[in-house]
Amino acid sequence: MNTTYTAPLTPLSEDQIVFFRENGYLLWKNGMSSDLIDAFNGHIYEIRNQSPMPEWAACDEAKKYSLRLFNPHKHDGMSRQLMKHAVVRGALAQLMGKEAVCVQSMYFYKEPGSPGQAAHQDYYYIKNDPMTMIAAWTAMEDLIDIENGCLWVMPGTHKLGLLPHGAVKNIEEHEPWTEETEGVDTSRQVPVVMEKGDILFFSELLIHSSGKNRSLDRWRRSYVCHYIREDSHVLHREDLRQKYPL
Repeated sequence: MNTTYTAPLTPLSEDQIVFFRENGYLLWKNGMSSDLIDAFNGHIYEIRNQSPMPEWAACDEAKKYSLRLFNPHKHDGMSRQLMKHAVVRGALAQLMGKEAVCVQSMYFYKEPGSPGQAAHQDYYYIKNDPMTMIAAWTAMEDLIDIENGCLWVMPGTHKLGLLPHGAVKNIEEHEPWTEETEGVDTSRQVPVVMEKGDILFFSELLIHSSGKNRSLDRWRRSYVCHYIREDSHVLHREDLRQKYPL
């Protein structure tokens, strides 16, 4: 069946594109509607509320609303629709110069008390050639701030190239199974406070982290997708080789 190609939107101004180039990230306010976010949160809840859980989403019963959901876009229609959101597709096309394709998605729950992830660069985990990867990190809560474990970014560090990564130093604050960027002054980090539907775009070389969720009753749900330019390819990771067009 023939399909008609629809050109992507062009939501970003030239100033926003320049800001991304200089700083390595860009916060797009109100990128997705609250109604859409609420529907998606409920949809993800129901996926793991099934008995039995779908095989691709299955986990220990005690962790079904806390263990992150890996690559839902590969199995679930609504997850693919958010992955293909018109604002995301358009912004990525402007930032990359060509259309983007998705290679990874994750839905994070981050319940109260859960640790964050130490400072790192995404390229360390997902190498691609040519280097074009950009993450789109969408807030799924009314407010994501320092208390419930927001992201922290180090503006301009995407210009440093790939830095060495080693063992996580503060395992009280950060998950111990990841690795941490070495040789940088993390006091330069700035928090990114977000509201429901906000989308943070950031470069694969931007140093970023998240803190522990110190709130008593506030979760920090988010939907995070990694995209590469359509002519780029993931290296070394067989599980992320498939490209999902937008």
